[in-house]
Amino acid sequence: MNTRTFGRTGWQVSEIGFGAWGIGGGQWGGADEAESMAALHKALDCGITFFDTADVYGDGLSERLIARLRRERSDPFYVATKAGRRLNPHTADGYNATNLVAFVDRSLKNLATDRLDLVQLHCPPTDVYYRPEVFQCLDDLITAGKIRHYGVSVERVEEALKAIEYPNVQSVQIIFNAFRLRPAELFFEEALRRQVAVIARVPLASGLLSGRFTPTTEFPADDHRAFNRDGAGFDRGETFSGVDYETGLATVERLRPLVPAGRTLAQFALQWILAFPAVTCVIPGARRPSQVADNAHAADLPPLPPATLAAVQEIYDDAIRPLVHHRW
Repeated sequence: MNTRTFGRTGWQVSEIGFGAWGIGGGQWGGADEAESMAALHKALDCGITFFDTADVYGDGLSERLIARLRRERSDPFYVATKAGRRLNPHTADGYNATNLVAFVDRSLKNLATDRLDLVQLHCPPTDVYYRPEVFQCLDDLITAGKIRHYGVSVERVEEALKAIEYPNVQSVQIIFNAFRLRPAELFFEEALRRQVAVIARVPLASGLLSGRFTPTTEFPADDHRAFNRDGAGFDRGETFSGVDYETGLATVERLRPLVPAGRTLAQFALQWILAFPAVTCVIPGARRPSQVADNAHAADLPPLPPATLAAVQEIYDDAIRPLVHHRW
């Protein structure tokens, strides 16, 4: 497993991480706890050292499973969690010192630790990024010894660019994949210049870029891929990267011929993301050990040639750009 430097923290993290939304069960059609633990153990076996979770994933279950992993294994690894989505209503005013401290305290308990490695604001309303007092709260949490570092998880490039104006923002988590290329423009340039870590989430476009779905694939009613295609539950860009399902399927078929022999489409999609130097870590989700192993293997494969990278860009420009580029 290759490693990359995580911003200005001095951490060396695996370039492929573990996205722990799915093991929380909620909004992914349920999860089996024993299988989830097996997947987490497999991640460490594969050299993965960066785990991304949130306090709302399974109402804390995802965090608690990672805490159990720490009890069961001595391997060192980093855990990034998130705070803010427990707010109801989810408003900018809710991002205040009282609430943020409460959220952090709850995650400390769930993760069974005295200090959180990394706390990320969890896709807050855009107005939050224009409130310096929010980031002062995070600075105070560092001073109090409750968190080591903080970052943000964003929906839009605008939010990412605004967030990294704050000097202690160490990382930005953003949707980036072959169906969402806008971050690779101005934001990646600025992240490199400011030495901000970039965590690429939704790398497989909610599974579309795994190539396993068909027009007849059915998702459970409580799976966001069934109920959030039009943004009924949260930002629609989180589901299939905002691309309508049928267009996504058709575009996947155009990508398949580009996949080198001996690789899966999912591995190809992860390798494409890792071709961008600004990306620190990509965090595909996994709920089974076999998925973890397949994802991790992408780091061991030869790099994609420039002509292939250019071909992906051409397909995006033709089929996807008009649908998503101006939205996020």
